Amino acid sequence: MSIWSSLWTGTSGLQAHGEAISVVGDNIANVSTIGYKGARAGFDDVVADVAANGQRLGQGVTMRGPEVSFVQGSLQQTGRPFDLAIRGRGFFITQGSHRGEDGYYYTRDGRFFLDNEGRLVNPEGLRVQGYMANPAGQIATAMTDLTMGGESPPSATTSLSMTVNLDANGAIPPPWNPANAGQTSNFATSMTVYDSIGAPHRVDVFFRKSGAGAWDWHALVDGSEITGGVKGTPVEIASGSLTYTNTGALNTQTTNFSTTNFVNAQPGQSIAFNFGDAIAAGGTGLAGSTQFAGSSDITAVSQDGFSAGMLVDVSVSDDGTINGRFSNGQSRKMARLALAQFRSEQGLQRQGDQLFTATNASGEVLIGPAGSGGTGSVAGGSLETSNVDLGNELVTLIAYQRAFSANAKTVSTADEMLVELANLKR
Repeated sequence: MSIWSSLWTGTSGLQAHGEAISVVGDNIANVSTIGYKGARAGFDDVVADVAANGQRLGQGVTMRGPEVSFVQGSLQQTGRPFDLAIRGRGFFITQGSHRGEDGYYYTRDGRFFLDNEGRLVNPEGLRVQGYMANPAGQIATAMTDLTMGGESPPSATTSLSMTVNLDANGAIPPPWNPANAGQTSNFATSMTVYDSIGAPHRVDVFFRKSGAGAWDWHALVDGSEITGGVKGTPVEIASGSLTYTNTGALNTQTTNFSTTNFVNAQPGQSIAFNFGDAIAAGGTGLAGSTQFAGSSDITAVSQDGFSAGMLVDVSVSDDGTINGRFSNGQSRKMARLALAQFRSEQGLQRQGDQLFTATNASGEVLIGPAGSGGTGSVAGGSLETSNVDLGNELVTLIAYQRAFSANAKTVSTADEMLVELANLKR
C-alpha cells in the first residue's frame, strides 16, 4: 500500500465517521420525538488491489447508510382519546399529500385528532385509514378515511317496565274518569317515553282499585302531544288490568289497548306495558309489582326509547375498535383502525415527520384490522415515545469522535511522510 493509499484510506475514515456522527446526532435530536425510530450507522470495508500473499489490500471504509431500528418504544399515557400507540408490530396507515406527494404513508406516531370535517388526521393533515361502522355497529370490510362525529339516531319507546306496590287495603274510588284522574284513582306515577323522531313525552300512569285483588291501570298524555288532541285535555293511550293473589303476588296482567299518534311522529306507536313476572305467565309473581299492605309506592321504572344524541366521548379498545358515547346515553361501535405490516421493515423509506413509504425492498404492504394477522394491539390514550437510548447514543458518539480523530491522525501522518519524501530530492 502506498503513502497515497494511506492518505485516501484515512480520508475515507474521516468521511464515514463524520456521516456516522450525523446519524447519532439525528438520534439525539429526536430523543423526545413521538414515534421516532432511531438508526445506527452501518459500515463496510473497501478493498483494492491484490497483495503479494494473494489477499486484497484494504482501502478504507464507507458508511453504507443508516439502519433504522423498529424496536418498540415505551408507551406514555396522555389520557387523550385519539392519542394512540401500537403494542407490537404494525404501522398506522395514513393517506394524503405529504411534501407535494400523494399516497399512503405509514407511521408509529399516533397523535391523531379530528379536523373541521370530522375526519381523523395526523399533525400533517394526512387522513387515518380504517373500517367504518354503520349505525347498527357493523364494521365494513373496505378500508376508507375514518370520520367521527354525527348523531346517534333516536329510537321510539316500544316497551315500558314498572315495579310498584299497590296498597292492599286501599278503598275503591269512584268510577274512572280521565278528566278527573286524581280523584278516580288510588295511585299515580309518571315517566318519559320517546316517539319515532326522538321527542320526549310525559306519560302519567294511574292505578285504580276495582275489587279485592283487582286493579285497573290507565296511561294518559296531554292532548297537545297527540295528533288531533287539545292542550290541557288528557288522552288515554293505554289501559289494562292487574290481579293479585291473597299473598300479594301478581297473578295476571292484561293490556286492553296501547296505541298512540304523537304529533309529527310515526303514527300507531304501540308501547308494551310490563308490570312484572305474573304467575299466569310462569313467573313467581313477586319479582315485579305486588299488592302488600302499606302505602302504594313505585320502586323501579324503565323504558327502551331514547332521543337523538351527539357524540361526547370516544374510547379505543385493544383491537382498534373506536367506540362512541353519545349525549343520549347510548354507545356503539363507530370504526376500527387498520394496521399495516411489511416483510422487511428495513426496506421502508423515511419521509420525515415519522412517516415511511413502501418500496420494492420492503415488499408489498399487508393490511388488516388491529390485532389480526400478526399486527399488534392498540393502546388508547397513549403514545409511543422515541426508542432512542440516550446513554448508548452518547457512548457511541464518543467512540465515533475518537475514531474520527484517529483517522485524522492517519491523514496527518501520511501527509508528513509525503513532505519527508519530497524533501529527499533536495
